[in-house]
Amino acid sequence: MRRISIFGATGSVGQNTVKIIKGDQANFNVIAVSGGKNIKKLAEIAKTLDADIAITSEMTLLDELKDLLKGTSISVQAGREALIDAASQTVDWAMSAVVGFAGLELSLAIAKHSKTLALANKESLVCGGVLLKDTCKQSGCRLLPVDSEHSAIFQSLVGENIRNVERIILTASGGPFLNTPLAEMAKVTPEQAADHPNWSMGKRISIDSASMFNKAMEIIETKELFDVKSDQIEAVIHPQSIIHSMVGFNDGSIMAQMGHPDMCSAIGYALYWPDRKDAGVKRLDFSQLSQLDFQQADTKRFPAIHIAHDVMKMGGLSGAVFNAAKEQTLDLFLDAQIGFLDMADLVAKTVHSATEMNSFSADSMDKITKADTWARSYVNELAGCTK
Repeated sequence: MRRISIFGATGSVGQNTVKIIKGDQANFNVIAVSGGKNIKKLAEIAKTLDADIAITSEMTLLDELKDLLKGTSISVQAGREALIDAASQTVDWAMSAVVGFAGLELSLAIAKHSKTLALANKESLVCGGVLLKDTCKQSGCRLLPVDSEHSAIFQSLVGENIRNVERIILTASGGPFLNTPLAEMAKVTPEQAADHPNWSMGKRISIDSASMFNKAMEIIETKELFDVKSDQIEAVIHPQSIIHSMVGFNDGSIMAQMGHPDMCSAIGYALYWPDRKDAGVKRLDFSQLSQLDFQQADTKRFPAIHIAHDVMKMGGLSGAVFNAAKEQTLDLFLDAQIGFLDMADLVAKTVHSATEMNSFSADSMDKITKADTWARSYVNELAGCTK
């Protein structure tokens, strides 16, 4: 029986992970599950999976979680230190799906102590790729990607020599504003931006997808995960989200991974790797696929793609600056302090104002945290906000 933990269990990736495990529960011993403000869902998951520990990141919700789990043998905890302690428990497999910069510390703790890190937290590699990869190398922890795009690349590279890779092509749906005039995009609301046409995700990641910042993060992750050059990575719009990503080789061949747009596919691949097991994903019916469309990503409409390539070329702590600026501008957009298109403008200005940080490697939490703090403050200064 494999010992596993799920951090970010109440989010979309976490809940899909729970769904897969519920269907095969006899093979898993769930050590820890964590969540944020959705306490009822966290308690439900902890009971369903018979977890040893349930942790909320919100100290103020500790008593509520205790009440919900009263009468069970589940240990109830709260706060950052409790999360780090739980992530430091040795398990066979741990899902890192906490959203945002806060997930980096958890990924590092998992990497130090566990056999396999299933990584859904984008910030871990964008902000601290050097640090996380070094930690995995030192501890012997296996890092497996969970994003559908990186899982597709990983699967396409099975049995291949990375030196034969010519290009990596990430697909993007284009989100809800693929054909919306720029003038109208300037006026969109958070609710409109969160309405993704293909994927069922949380609000923040859905808005990141609408602005293509999510794809920009994935481009940077690709460089860190597969050790390729920035000019080998490209993004293409594929509205149907059937092909999840592609790898092009030096003989002109293209390997593409396809499937129904369902996160259970990538999660299941990481959970059962190197084997494959049914994760409950709907099968493709090719007779019902009338066409697969592709088009070039418009960097005027989606400047986040161009910013990502600048970040990769700049190196150093620019990834941490980029992510912090992205998170902070999203907060400001959600608070209606800036418009949808203002996010990319503020992120670009912040990244290009932090050139002195490019000479510092992202090899310690102290350096990464300082870059993160600076970037958030700088965004607020540019936006004239006090948040």
